[in-house]
Amino acid sequence: MKIVAIDPGYERIGIAVLERERGQQKETLLYSVCFKTDKKLDLNQRIFLIGCEIERIITTYQPKVCAIEKLFFTTNQKTVMGVSEARGVCIYSAMRNDLLIAEYTPLEIKQAVAGYGRADKTQVHDMVRQLIVLPKKKFIDDEIDAIAIGLTAFAVIKF
Repeated sequence: MKIVAIDPGYERIGIAVLERERGQQKETLLYSVCFKTDKKLDLNQRIFLIGCEIERIITTYQPKVCAIEKLFFTTNQKTVMGVSEARGVCIYSAMRNDLLIAEYTPLEIKQAVAGYGRADKTQVHDMVRQLIVLPKKKFIDDEIDAIAIGLTAFAVIKF
């Protein structure tokens, strides 16, 4: 089973593709990236580029599930609206390709990965590194967050 996991944003979006072979207990990271959009572009262009990248990854890896983080409310309305739009194009692309959508709150992700819903980012990232073999490269936070979202889906969904 393959899952595309998304940590939504419009400036930086974490994307990971994880797989668990039938009968196996551990997941494998097939792909991960922190996809960035140019600040000079208007929001509509950035959202379009995000949609194109999600479509490319779905076409390339053929996942069956899209795991995506639910938004939590913030005081910055401009940011939350842009992230909502980016999240929307990700869900649209996934549904257009017949993927099951699995949505998780930050608390659910922290609980599933670190065992504690109030874990900080460092604790979650440390647990991700213990739960899955990562290639030797520098990871950006959004990328690790996407991997954590994918691991959450594997922990929650019964395959």
